[in-house]
Amino acid sequence: MKKLSLLTAGLLLLATAPALAGGSGSDARVRVVHASPDAPAVDVLVDGQRALTDISFRDVTSYARLRAGQYGVEVVPAGLDAPVVIDLTGQNAPNLFYNRDYTVVAVGRLHDLEPLLLVDDNRPLPPTKARVRFVHASPDAPAVDIAVRNGPVLFANVSFKGVGDFVEVPADTYDLEVRPAGSLNAVLTVPAVVLMSGTTYTIYATGLLGDGTLAPVVSVDSISPASRRMGAGR
Repeated sequence: MKKLSLLTAGLLLLATAPALAGGSGSDARVRVVHASPDAPAVDVLVDGQRALTDISFRDVTSYARLRAGQYGVEVVPAGLDAPVVIDLTGQNAPNLFYNRDYTVVAVGRLHDLEPLLLVDDNRPLPPTKARVRFVHASPDAPAVDIAVRNGPVLFANVSFKGVGDFVEVPADTYDLEVRPAGSLNAVLTVPAVVLMSGTTYTIYATGLLGDGTLAPVVSVDSISPASRRMGAGR
């Protein structure tokens, strides 16, 4: 069975986390991010049934809606039933709370693949603001700072499997830099990142620094209803 310490820590936080907009009624919503650079495409089984299929490296799935409760979750190679590369069943099965959104990130190389469970914040935003967080999912990259070029550091000293919590910023277009923590020298430049009003984003650092495949994945997590009507995120 794969390491589950990160998931266990995440579940302890869920007991006291506030309800976040996204799910409705008795529902929770869950999505999966494939951030393992050498793992094959995978399927996600929920209580033995395929819920999400053919998820490749750097894919971010849509949210799947589930009734609140405890579910056994297994991750297997696409189209197969074995081997189970992530096993969250039995006492390790996650308990999903109503009206909350979750992201499960598969991190690490295939031989030490782990689930990183995140609680998402998809509440509506003020009309001039965007919300963004950062997830460090590159196994061989050092702790990093994420900064605006010629501007402030947004996320400081984030190590592998670490998360820079959501921050609200003015909606705008940003040139971002990934730097070794405490350094001013960028190892990766992410130009012209458009953060639109009323929209929530997550930036994932994926791939490997050593072989030159380090690259960002920017996902749109949610768009506030008022911004959606105005065409934000399109």
